[in-house]
Amino acid sequence: MKFQPARGTQDLLPETAKQFRAIDDFAFAKAQTYGFEPITTPIFEFSEVFHRTLGESSDVVSKETYTFTDRGGESLTLRPEGTAGVARAFISNGLAQNLPLRFYYSGPMFRYERPQKGRYRQFHQIGVEVLGLETPETDIECVALAHDFLKGLGLADKIQLEINTLGDSDSRAKHRERLVEYLQKFKAALSPDSQVRLEKNPLRILDSKDKKDQELLMGAPALHEFLSVDSQKFFDKVLQGLETLGIPFVHQKNLVRGLDYYVHSVFEFTTTHLGAQATVLGGGRYDGLIEMMGGQKTPGVGWASGLERLALLTDPNFGQRPQLQVAVIAAEEMTESECLKISHELRNHKIRSETMLGGNVGKKLKRANKLGAHFALILGSTEMDQKVVTLKNLSTGEQKTVPRYELLQHLKI
Repeated sequence: MKFQPARGTQDLLPETAKQFRAIDDFAFAKAQTYGFEPITTPIFEFSEVFHRTLGESSDVVSKETYTFTDRGGESLTLRPEGTAGVARAFISNGLAQNLPLRFYYSGPMFRYERPQKGRYRQFHQIGVEVLGLETPETDIECVALAHDFLKGLGLADKIQLEINTLGDSDSRAKHRERLVEYLQKFKAALSPDSQVRLEKNPLRILDSKDKKDQELLMGAPALHEFLSVDSQKFFDKVLQGLETLGIPFVHQKNLVRGLDYYVHSVFEFTTTHLGAQATVLGGGRYDGLIEMMGGQKTPGVGWASGLERLALLTDPNFGQRPQLQVAVIAAEEMTESECLKISHELRNHKIRSETMLGGNVGKKLKRANKLGAHFALILGSTEMDQKVVTLKNLSTGEQKTVPRYELLQHLKI
């Protein structure tokens, strides 16, 4: 049997793994400047955490979750997204007295869906959540962080911010009533998925990708027509704040998020550089989520972004650490132990080095060149007896003998 990774998964080989880590590190560093702290939640939760919060009618729950029964008879689900787990952690750990809170998370997520470019069944997300603040200024800062992060990755010319408001619960209820009344007349013409959504969550029909659904929706009542005065004021302040910060945006009136707990601001950073997978980062406000989970009413807003898609857009060399500085080459077997010692000393001085043991010196020099090392340090028995090393600059080809005690000053690049 020829073993392969399971469908929808991939091995992150060194170059991709380094790119993922660089993007994650940069995102966290940027989030820290906004006052965010790290949080890590389990990869799986009791199924109710996701099934209850994401909505049984959502595509994520009805089609995409990896749900299983463990040996104790408990129903568990691999996390398909990060927000619900953070909300559960907030409740479980009694963090209400510490509000407001700003969390940053990263890690693998799991959804059973059709794999395609930038979309996997095991994928990786970074995200932020702000809990305990119910002001439009919080939404503005959350979007600003996303914008600064993506701009810092060099993506300013590849992305566009689309933003909308879903209004408060009263606004949505009024719109829902009129939307259902309109769509009932065309029920038979709707796609099978939208026919189901018409009964369970009609707002999600607005996000349908079916061309026939999109044609029918052209005459549907728009959500913005039913916004309460307070909802409109909230959204106006968000847009004014983005203008003040110089963050360009498009008011996309049909934008809705795919999960049930969103209210007020929803937003996506989209691109035309990834084909059908246009969304690079998305989020919004979810003031009712924690209350829905049994906690006290706690407002929240946040966003998440997939590393796979970010990596496709970002320069592969973004944020990469300096390449190998010194290849420490043992010219003879008897010097291998001393070479290990030299490498250890170099690393303690934050100089990246690799000890090359076995094989002949010529092959080791070829490997050092392939790895992009700046210097090759060669140690044979003669050098060891004289307490010197042979140091070769692999860029210029210059080679010289250096006393051991002067080595560090000769390695300055």
